[in-house]
Amino acid sequence: MGVNGYGTIGKRVADAVDAQPDMEVIGVAKTQPNFEAHTAVKRGYPMYAAIPERMPLFSEAGIDVEGAVDEMVADADIVVDCTPSGIGAENKALYESHDTPAIFQGGEDADVGEVSFNARANYDDARGVDYVRTVSCNTTGLSRIIAPLREEYGVEKVRATLVRRGGDPGQNSRGPINDILPNPISIPSHHGPDVNTIFPDLAIDTLGLKVPATLMHVHSLNVTLEDDVTAAHVRQLLESESRVYVIPEGLGIDGAGKLKDFALDAGRPRGDLWENCVWGESIAVEGRDLYLFQAIHQESDVIPENVDAIRAMTESVDQAESMVTTDDYLGVGITGDPSGFSNEDEAEAVTETEIADD
Repeated sequence: MGVNGYGTIGKRVADAVDAQPDMEVIGVAKTQPNFEAHTAVKRGYPMYAAIPERMPLFSEAGIDVEGAVDEMVADADIVVDCTPSGIGAENKALYESHDTPAIFQGGEDADVGEVSFNARANYDDARGVDYVRTVSCNTTGLSRIIAPLREEYGVEKVRATLVRRGGDPGQNSRGPINDILPNPISIPSHHGPDVNTIFPDLAIDTLGLKVPATLMHVHSLNVTLEDDVTAAHVRQLLESESRVYVIPEGLGIDGAGKLKDFALDAGRPRGDLWENCVWGESIAVEGRDLYLFQAIHQESDVIPENVDAIRAMTESVDQAESMVTTDDYLGVGITGDPSGFSNEDEAEAVTETEIADD
């Protein structure tokens, strides 16, 4: 497995793949020898130059380069493209020229791949497919909630308002700095149509806002179900989902900031929250209308999906086995216990490795 692009998503994908028992990272590609390139080398990942003409820059920075990115692509069974939005589509010709299957990220248009992918919702659609797009962080979060609701109750209509962070912590050129922006002002936002790439027949309307924050996205959901249900039954259903954490009352987690503290205190690498975080006390039902709030960590919730997409494309195992394996070796899963994490040993092991490497 090769990773083209070693930034916010790429470094997390590489570590997640490296943790799996049936996968190996054969290299990562970077455009420049910045701090992330040095970190990749410290972690033992072979380095390739994404722009061949820049190979001398890596040598000058003390980084040994294995070769140009096309050499990595030629040697890989699959490449996960984690480059900025739009670059992945440009890279597709490179992957095609080497007959190397590739996974693209949600920032690309849906037509970059044959399938838009979410492990919980449509794993089998990606079996044996050469080009797959894992959907965005927000679409991943929505799909994880919608899939069990559709299976258990049927869904008539989804309405979602997404309060989105202005940028990731390292994106100092993003904003707003002091504003609240309808984004886009037109309705619906692009998130609803993107969810339809996973659930083509789903009725969904979405609105988006951008706020001066870097922590997480927060969704306000109203789902009209086909069956009458109780809030307690919905809560029980969501608590059974491995990639959904229903935040218990009494922990004092009243916002995204405390969620991030929760993850950091529990030893999660980079403070990542791979799970949807649903406030349990927000789950309410009026007739057939379900309401809830959930937080989505935009830097990490798509990481398990990339790992599962690899197994689907290679047809190595079925959906259930892939998701369990991914979760076990990555450390996905949070219980209601105040200590928080059901895979605490794995999380601590990853953290200790990070400290040693850094």
